[in-house]
Amino acid sequence: MSGARTDALLTLAKSREPADRERLLMNIVSLCEMAGTGGDAEATRAKALIDDLFMALVLDAEREVRRRLAERIAAVDWAPKALINILALDDIEIARPIIASSPLLDDEDLVRLLVEATLEHQIAVARRPHIGEAVTSRILDGADPSVLAALAANASAALPPGAMARMVDYARLMPGLRAPLVRHALLTSELGGVLYAWVGEALRESLSVRFKLDPAKLRQAVDDAVTAAQSEPFGRPVTLEKAEDREAMEHRMIEKLDAAGQLKPGYLLRVLGEHKLSLFEIGLSRLAGVDLADLRAGLASERPDILAMACVAAKIDRSVFKTILSRVRELNAGRPGGGPEGETRAASAFLELSQKDAVTAFSRMVQVIAAA
Repeated sequence: MSGARTDALLTLAKSREPADRERLLMNIVSLCEMAGTGGDAEATRAKALIDDLFMALVLDAEREVRRRLAERIAAVDWAPKALINILALDDIEIARPIIASSPLLDDEDLVRLLVEATLEHQIAVARRPHIGEAVTSRILDGADPSVLAALAANASAALPPGAMARMVDYARLMPGLRAPLVRHALLTSELGGVLYAWVGEALRESLSVRFKLDPAKLRQAVDDAVTAAQSEPFGRPVTLEKAEDREAMEHRMIEKLDAAGQLKPGYLLRVLGEHKLSLFEIGLSRLAGVDLADLRAGLASERPDILAMACVAAKIDRSVFKTILSRVRELNAGRPGGGPEGETRAASAFLELSQKDAVTAFSRMVQVIAAA
């Protein structure tokens, strides 16, 4: 790489402008594409440096930049694995191309997404071409109608023994499964006869033509289905994504970022800008070393200095506190309140408290609020 280009990249790296950050990221992508697969020590060091730079830049990058980057590197095999996993857990518009195409996501990664990510992420996993049996088994065990419907429509998915019978059984209570199952290449004549009892006229005609089903057997299947529906309690309800599921995913994401040394103040500012208050709270509590429930109690109070103390403990610069306070209030029904006097106390926290003292003061102030 020429000296001029190196200088240009270094200049871009120092800029905080979103357009410059995007140009830098795309330049790094181009360098990686041209780098080849050499195995010498210098190339190894260069790759490690690029990986670290990628991670640092992406975590501070604007949402649109992350989306474009995800599209650019979705199908490559040279991207940092940690970066791919982070992007796969990002907002679904960013994660979708990564989940659909990245060769760096193995079955273990995909199963983790099914456990940790949102319903939309799970549907994207179910639609991914050529997913393995470990992944499809987890989808079948989860039994979410939307994810199962996506799996039933995925002709390339590897299904474990008995999977089609399970999906046909699910289809009795999950109408969205029926049409893709009727068209599925692995549907047998026997299972088609079972499915016949639960579908509408158009799908029944398709089954009859495909399998040349016996009319007498079909009538019997319908009678059996009606009897079963009258005698059995309604099946398990549709699974919906719950707020607690999303928060559990957010906890795991923060833990991963922290373990990778990438949980930094810039990331917290970014998620606030994306209206993710819960993710901000979880990240701030971990970065500051304070209890999450205490932090949320402080944010619901009339004491903005409690938020300031947490920011001092997390080594967040005083210059961005007004922005943080404003965004938190926008997302938290105007809390923490306190007016000008409270904001003055908050500003004093940055001047008077060390990081260690801020944690102690935070705990003491939360106790005062609880007692009151």
